Amino acid sequence: MQTTGIHHVAIICSDYERSKQFYVEVLGCSIINETFRAARNSYKLDLQIGKDQIELFSFPNPPTRPSTPEACGLRHLAFAVEDLEKTVLELQSKGVEVEPIRVDEITGKRFTFFQDPDALPLEIYQS
Repeated sequence: MQTTGIHHVAIICSDYERSKQFYVEVLGCSIINETFRAARNSYKLDLQIGKDQIELFSFPNPPTRPSTPEACGLRHLAFAVEDLEKTVLELQSKGVEVEPIRVDEITGKRFTFFQDPDALPLEIYQS
């Protein structure tokens, strides 16, 4: 199999309007398309962030995340940023709690974590 990259990341949220506001207004994603699927009582919101896409889904009563990021499965979603400090300050000005900045011991690059409204771990990584 020869891939050319990742097409999108899919996220299921517990509160569609709250998560939509977070990804659009806080993270700055642009809306590509928003669809309500009546048969599933579910929204699908296609978002653009840089060259990449996020699909945000809502479902009635989705189960909560079963464990911490250290369990098997998707660990976190990381966003590349040019200015880590500026991004941290911008997130904090919008009420987002951000962990202290760390240094990747392998690459020497700086990074930190924060969470979306459903406590999905998100990372910003100095490019």
